[in-house]
Amino acid sequence: MKRFNEILVSVSALIFICSGCIRAISKELRAQVTEEVKIKQVLENPDDFLGKMVIWGGVIVESKNLKEGTLIEIVQKPLSSEERPKKADQSDGRFIALFNSYLDVAIYSEGREVTVAGRIREIRQRPLGEIEYTYPVISADEVHLWPLTSEKSYYIYSPYRYYPHPYRWDPWYW
Repeated sequence: MKRFNEILVSVSALIFICSGCIRAISKELRAQVTEEVKIKQVLENPDDFLGKMVIWGGVIVESKNLKEGTLIEIVQKPLSSEERPKKADQSDGRFIALFNSYLDVAIYSEGREVTVAGRIREIRQRPLGEIEYTYPVISADEVHLWPLTSEKSYYIYSPYRYYPHPYRWDPWYW
């Protein structure tokens, strides 16, 4: 029985450790990324990076369905080790992910976090407020939509008050 418990604990620990290693983008597409390319680099020398595979992520600003596919405008955020956009107040800018098939814009909506893998296709000018903004456009091969999380999900609320302690009358408690 003791040996069984040791094996059970070991397997549980292994599953817990490996669950942190899961990434958003498939291994095949990650293998095609040869270097980390930043949006600023692409905007400075677009011809050097056309056709390069990148993995970028961020928060959706706008998404719309067009004849050529679903266009998603994203504010870039740095990625964590699991390729999830970090909740940081820093960004290299905005980019457009063009997915060649239909994605429901009610689900891929403003404020949702995504990670995108694809090849840099072009540089495109679009209005942003009262200015013309330059966007790198990615032909998205894979889009990972992260599940919604609320801030309250990080806290565990106890149903018991601090005092009196619910087990204070238990003779074995002390």
